[in-house]
Order: sequence, then C-alpha cells, then structure tokens
Amino acid sequence: MLESIPMSQSRTIQTRLVLPPDTNHMNTIFGGKVLAYIDEIAAITSMKHAKMQTVTASFDSVDFYSPVRSGEVLELEAIVSSTGHSSMELYIVVRSQDIHTGEKKLTTESFVTMVAVDGNGKPQEVAPVFPETEEEKRLFESGPQRRQHRKEKRDMPHKFFSL
Repeated sequence: MLESIPMSQSRTIQTRLVLPPDTNHMNTIFGGKVLAYIDEIAAITSMKHAKMQTVTASFDSVDFYSPVRSGEVLELEAIVSSTGHSSMELYIVVRSQDIHTGEKKLTTESFVTMVAVDGNGKPQEVAPVFPETEEEKRLFESGPQRRQHRKEKRDMPHKFFSL
C-alpha cells in the first residue's frame, strides 16, 4: 500500500472567460461546455495525485445552481476527496464572477470518479488521501456513502433499454 498524502496536494484551480461561442440562445454557457471543463480539471487533478494517466469512470453527480453569462469569469476548483484501490473520487466546484459588479456565485458542483491506468489501460494502485481542513474532513468522511451509492448503481440491472 502506498503512503497517504494530503488532499490539498492535488488541489487544482482553473480560471476561464466565458465567450459568446460558449453560450446558447439565452446567452448563458452551455451545460456541456461546463461538463468538458469539469472533465478536464478532474483529469489534471487526478493525474497530479496518481502521478500517472487517468481515465474518467463516471460523473457521479452534477448540480447546476445558477447560469453563467457571456463575459463572466469561471473559476473551477478540484480536489481528490477519497480514494479506492485504483479509483479517485474528485469534488469539483465551479463559481462565476461578474467582472463589472464583482458579484460571485456558486454555479456548479460535481463529483467525478477517475481511475489511474498504465499505458495499456490497466488500473493501477493510487495512494490514499487524508484531510487537513474541516471542509476536507466533511468531504472525506462522507466519501464511503457516495462510494456505496456508486456500487449500488453499478450493480443494478440495466432494465431501461432492451436494444
């Protein structure tokens, strides 16, 4: 087993300007664009933690809270919140800021699972994490419940489609 490392070691922050091509007919950012940004920061954060390539296993949850308009600034922040043998759960929060008024708001929260892999795509062991701050402790301590929910969802028979 690898030595535990602090959650803060993987923390990643990205800043992006929302431009007109990123927006829909309502002049707000496409949800899919936000998802792409989340996937990218999840990859970077998980690779920093694992010190190897990673792949997206699942978007466990994505909650959109408020729209983001063209001209606003997005700030994405990600951290590895818990780990399994080869998997990492990441917590990603997205905030927006109106550069004219300075108003900041929470726009999106997401949990994403990434898996460390070798050059052949075979899962590889990752180091466990440990929390240091109160916020990190809350994320870390609630991780087993989210892991159990993912397992139950994965084990559920797929009855929705009979293709």
